[in-house]
This record gives sequence, C-alpha cells and structure tokens, in this order.
Amino acid sequence: MKLKHTLLTITALNAFSLLSGADQPSTPSIIPVVRKPLLTAQIEGGKTVDRAEIKEIEMLNPMKGGLHLHPCPVVGYIVEGQILFQIEGQPEKNLKAGDAFFEPANVRISHFDNMGPGKAKFVACYLLSSDDHALIKMLPEK
Repeated sequence: MKLKHTLLTITALNAFSLLSGADQPSTPSIIPVVRKPLLTAQIEGGKTVDRAEIKEIEMLNPMKGGLHLHPCPVVGYIVEGQILFQIEGQPEKNLKAGDAFFEPANVRISHFDNMGPGKAKFVACYLLSSDDHALIKMLPEK
C-alpha cells in the first residue's frame, strides 16, 4: 500500500511539474497547456451537486428556446452558431462560438434562441443533486 501511495505521489508531482512548466525539457514534443478563462459562475444557495449530465444540443434556425427554467444550475459553451441569450430582467447577450454561459437554478430564461444563419450547437452541463430529475421546465409565455 505504501509503495502504491508513493508511486501515485511521484506520478502526480511529475504531472504537476509538466503542467506548471517546471524543469520542462526543451524538446518539440512537449506542448504547453493553455487555460483560457471563459466564465466564473457563482452557485447560489449552497447547492450540493451529486452528478453532472453533459449534453450536446443542436438547434435549427430559426428556433426559439421558449420561456423556461432549470431546476439546477447549467453551465455551457457555444460550439457553433449564434444564440440570443437573456435571463429574465437582465440585458440580452449575443453568444457566438467560443462563448460560455450560465443559467442559475430556478431562474426564468426569456431567450435562448438560434439567431444565426444556420444551426447552433452548444454543450450544456447540468449540475444535479439527488433530488433533481428533470433538466428543464417549459413555462407559459406571457
């Protein structure tokens, strides 16, 4: 058990030194890791996350997402296309490929509409607790 722990520690330290750039050999086969910040989302209410479901979603054009909410926080990334995004009561945002978004739990989403000339594709990560079963709840339009 002690040998296994020691090997894990050495492996982790080697991986960290590669990621941090410490003592990197100057061979062309080493590719640096680049972490580009996209979004920081504050999860309100002390939510306990037991599992994450990640979905790739495609929307044809024209298509409106409709007034909806999620029982859980949703973090996502636009892969392709253009999305008109609006949390009710906040300014609209035009999201394009490479942009990240956050939909807080139980907050009304006024717009998540494909506004581009073609299809839109995005990846959504639903942060679920053991009590969460549905991913989305469609609401009647005003």
